[in-house]
Amino acid sequence: MTTIHTVAVAALIVLCVALVVLWLRVRIALAGSRAEVANLRQTAELDESRRREAAIAEDARRREAAEAEKHSREQMQEAFRAEFQMLAARIFEERSTAFKATNKESIDQLLKPFRDNLVDFRKRVEDIYSEENRQHGALKSELNHLLELNRRITEETSNLTSALKGSSKVQGDWGEMILERMLEASNLQRGVHYFVQENFKDEAGANVRPDIVLTLPEGKRVVIDSKVSLTAWVDYTAACSDSDDEAVREGHLRRHVASVRGHIAELHARNYQGTVADSPDFVIMFVPGEPAFMSALQADSSLWAEGYNKRVIISSPTNLFALLRIVDDLWKRDNQSKHALEIARQGGALYDKFVGFVSSLEDVGRGLDRAQKSYVDAFGQLSAGKGNLVGRAERLREMGVKASKKLSSALVDASSDAADSSAENASLDASTESGAADATSESVSADVTNDTLDNPIEN
Repeated sequence: MTTIHTVAVAALIVLCVALVVLWLRVRIALAGSRAEVANLRQTAELDESRRREAAIAEDARRREAAEAEKHSREQMQEAFRAEFQMLAARIFEERSTAFKATNKESIDQLLKPFRDNLVDFRKRVEDIYSEENRQHGALKSELNHLLELNRRITEETSNLTSALKGSSKVQGDWGEMILERMLEASNLQRGVHYFVQENFKDEAGANVRPDIVLTLPEGKRVVIDSKVSLTAWVDYTAACSDSDDEAVREGHLRRHVASVRGHIAELHARNYQGTVADSPDFVIMFVPGEPAFMSALQADSSLWAEGYNKRVIISSPTNLFALLRIVDDLWKRDNQSKHALEIARQGGALYDKFVGFVSSLEDVGRGLDRAQKSYVDAFGQLSAGKGNLVGRAERLREMGVKASKKLSSALVDASSDAADSSAENASLDASTESGAADATSESVSADVTNDTLDNPIEN
């Protein structure tokens, strides 16, 4: 029993040892398998990396080849473009020179009337503005002259007082003379800007002759009548210097005011403004002596308002001269307005002429566009596309046709290169029909021709 037990234990030990050995062998085998798998995986990854590198290198080589081919095509196209540009520039320059020579004279003839009218228009405008500025300066000078004239008139009035006291007719003639001299000094012309003693018929058929009828632009007229009141005023001035009696002086002054008032009533009764057509509803009563005028207004401040209510405007030499200068300026401005109408008419004629010139110039532009299009079409038939005229003519020469002249080498090379380019494009795309290949070549040639034409125009 003990022996069996010992044997069993020994067998169990042997089994355990065997199992341990087996387990070690399995571990060793598994480790080897894992190493082999790792080696296989590493080998596979290395092969994959090599294949990728090879594919990348192949792609790079293909791209380099494509780039080289593209660069070669671009160089070829650039050479074609340069040749065409030189040829087209030379031809277009020759044609442009001829066209300019034939049309320069007609364009000069077309521009000459416009230039002449423009110069004349500018000269007219400058003359008008210069004249207006000169007149404004002259007006200032005339105002200064007015002061001097007023002083002279006052002196002359004082000197003539004694001679005029005795006769009312002499006083009236003297007043009319002073009035007419003021009209002449204002640059107004007798028979044009004013009329002296012009005869009119009143409503009763009686003759009416105002001293002065002053005309204004647009047919308006103003009546001016000279009224002299010197006798009472001279007595008043003499009393002021010789007598100390205030009552005497005031008596003479009242008679002077009454005389002026009597002249106002007389002009109101004559109703000149109703007799003279196109006249405003008032008459100007001219008092030649400035001191007499001022003395009357100082003595009776209501005198001017009384005259105004009776449609009589009392005026001294100073006031009347300013009014006459205004009338003179109105006539000058009226003349300038007439010139302005003439300028406007000339400007309209100039504008019509300019419209005609622009229309002719547009016709010239359309003619140039048609000439350019015809040139492009003719040049395309000449040297672009498969079977162009230059290539065919050159082949005839090569076949032995006798000729005394020869086409330029640049034109022949450009035509030959254009044909070769069309053939290369057709061979690269074998699936494209031959007709489409020819159309593509002609399109490329047309583009090159257009670039050639555009560049000379820009230059």
